[in-house]
Amino acid sequence: MPWSRCSRNSGTDMGRVFAALVRHGDYHQLPDTPSAHQPFPLNPRGEEQARAAAEILRGMLRRHGWQPVLEIDSSMLLRAWQTADIIADQLAGVAGSELHVDSFEALAERGLGSAANLSMTQIRDVIHQDPRFPDLPSNWKADSHYRLPLQGAESLLEAGKRVAAHLRRRVMELGPAGDADRLKIFVGHGAALRHAAYHLGVLDQGQIAKLSMYHGQPVVLEFLPGGLWRHVDGDWKLRTPAVEELD
Repeated sequence: MPWSRCSRNSGTDMGRVFAALVRHGDYHQLPDTPSAHQPFPLNPRGEEQARAAAEILRGMLRRHGWQPVLEIDSSMLLRAWQTADIIADQLAGVAGSELHVDSFEALAERGLGSAANLSMTQIRDVIHQDPRFPDLPSNWKADSHYRLPLQGAESLLEAGKRVAAHLRRRVMELGPAGDADRLKIFVGHGAALRHAAYHLGVLDQGQIAKLSMYHGQPVVLEFLPGGLWRHVDGDWKLRTPAVEELD
């Protein structure tokens, strides 16, 4: 399958660059609320998932001989920053220096604009009561192309494009590092990261709806010459059709 692990490319003497995409840990989420811009912290399970992510990354670094980039990029939302901070703390000393976290708006999940942090029922009522708009389609939240007709809202594909642009820029900013293979860690949100993988050419459109991401389990992409990307380690999560994830 296209989303299974790929073998290492040993046909170059130049150091390679890898990006670890990490979905934040579980958090204190409002019930039945689809906005991923909620400002709440990790719950105890999420903290454990963040520590588990660090152990998985430690194993990848050891197994592949990668050097970690000292700066971890995270979403500005608290749960993502906390996940990244725990990873940085747990990986202390692996690179010979302390890792640190920088937060970026570009790594946020899909925004719902003026509907941010309203419940599913409230959002349906807002759209229903506005004479300018038709009622919401039943699958509006999972539809990659759909954007709420509200100020500041974006579609999942638009969010993924924003995240993909950040990944490209930050990886390209690393510059040359001799023959050392490096791993840069990005901590963000499942849907935006998954749609970013589509924009990077790692997933096709049919796979987006079938896959998700596990909390705290990295998916690693390699940045190839010519700006191409490929999946090299970590597993995507197969989505359960009967369960709609809110974040």
